[in-house]
Amino acid sequence: MRTSSLVATSPAPTRCSTGWMKISNGRSLAMFSAFNLIAPRAKKLAYPGDIFCSAGAFIHHYQMPLFYTKTVRDIADAQRAQGGITETAPYVGIKDASPGDDSGPLGFQAGFPYLVKKMYAHYGDRRIVEENYPALQKQLKFLSSRARNHLFETEDLGDHESLDERAIPLTASVFYALHASMLAEFAAILGKEAEAAEYAALFENIRRAIVDRFYQSATGTFEKGTQTAQIIALWAGIPEKAEEEKSVTALVKAFERKDWHLSTGIFGTKMMFDVLRERDLNDMAYRIADQRTFPGWGHMIENGATTLWETWRYSDNTYSQNHPMFGSVGDWFYLSLLGINPAAPGYRKITLKPQPAGDLNFAKGDVLSPYGKIGSHWTISNGVFTLRAEIPVNTTAEIHIPTRFGTVVKESGKPVQPQRTEQGSAVFAVGSGSYVFETAGR
Repeated sequence: MRTSSLVATSPAPTRCSTGWMKISNGRSLAMFSAFNLIAPRAKKLAYPGDIFCSAGAFIHHYQMPLFYTKTVRDIADAQRAQGGITETAPYVGIKDASPGDDSGPLGFQAGFPYLVKKMYAHYGDRRIVEENYPALQKQLKFLSSRARNHLFETEDLGDHESLDERAIPLTASVFYALHASMLAEFAAILGKEAEAAEYAALFENIRRAIVDRFYQSATGTFEKGTQTAQIIALWAGIPEKAEEEKSVTALVKAFERKDWHLSTGIFGTKMMFDVLRERDLNDMAYRIADQRTFPGWGHMIENGATTLWETWRYSDNTYSQNHPMFGSVGDWFYLSLLGINPAAPGYRKITLKPQPAGDLNFAKGDVLSPYGKIGSHWTISNGVFTLRAEIPVNTTAEIHIPTRFGTVVKESGKPVQPQRTEQGSAVFAVGSGSYVFETAGR
C-alpha cells in the first residue's frame, strides 16, 4: 500500500510512478523520474547494506512497518554466535571482507541498527528498540573485540560501487563509530543512562582515532578528500566542530572537480543528501541529482532504464538492472524538497522545512504518519513563496519559511511574527491544522 505521495504539475506519470514534477522551464525532472525506476521490487535476500541505503525511500513511499519489522527479525535471527551480523539474512555463506564470525562487512552490518533507528523515528514504536537492544549490544561487543586501537583496516567493502578509489580503512572505522553512536541513542531511548554514557564515550574514542589518522586540518580533508571520504565523515559527525566548515568546503571542491557529478557508491550517495540538506545546500543536491550524463539517474533514464541499475555503468550480463540500492534519491524528495522530517518519534513533533532548489517552482506531497497526513505544497510565483501546510491532530510542528523570498511573512493573509529566525528561515511554531504561509516582501 502506498502511503505517501509527491506530486507536481503535468507530465503523465510513468510506469510504477509514485509522483511527478515539473520545473520552471518546462522540462521534465530526470532525477524525479529516477525514483520511478526503483519500483516495489527488491532482492530475494535481505542485504542490510542495501537496506541501509534504500529503507528511507521505501518508508516514505510505502506502508513498511510489518515488512521491516520482519526484516529486522530476520537479520537478528541470522546473527552469528559471537555477535556478528551476516551480509545477507538469511545467511547463505556470503561473507565479503568479514571481520570474522562469518559476519558481513562493516557497512553492511550497520544496516541492522540503522533500520531499527529509521523504524523508531518514522513509526514511533519503542518496542523495535527494546526487542533488538540485546542483539545490538552483542553485535557492538563483537565489533569492539575486533577493532585495533579503535580502528578497522580491511573489514569492509568501502563505499560499494564507488567510482573513486575506496578508502576502506576510513569507511570501516566510521561504520564502527556509527554502531557506537546508534547504540548510545538506543540506550538513552530505553532510559539506560549509564550504558548510553558508555557507548557515547566509545564513539568519542573512535571519532578521535579517526581524526588523528585520517584528517588533514590544512585542507579539511579526510584520507584523499574524495566525495565519499568527506560525506561519510560529515554524516557520522567525525570532524571537530571548529573544523566542520573546512570539511564541507573540501566536499564542495570534490564535486566541483567532477563537474557536479557523483563519484560516490551506495553509501556516499545516500549520505550526501542528508549532509547537504542539514547544511542548507539543497541547490547543490539538486544540481547533482538532475545531471543527465554519466554518472547519474538521468543517465540511466536517457539509456532506457525502467528500473535502477546496480552500478552507475550499464551492465549487459554481469550486474543487476533492477536493484534498489541507489534509490536514496527518493528519500530526498520528502526530506528536502517537501521538507517533512520527524522532530520526535512517529512525527509527534514535526519539522516542516521545504528547501526549494534550482529552477523548481512547484512541489506538492504528503507523508502518512501514525497521527495522520502531513502535507507540504509550495509554489514560487512572481518572486513570492507560498506554502500550504497540513499538520495532523495531536501533533505540533515547526514550519520554516525561506526568507530569501521575503522577510515579511503572512499566514492566511495576515502578517505574523516568527518564533525565531535561523539559517535563512523564519520559524513558526504551530499546532494541528491547515496553514497558508506567504512571503510578502521586505
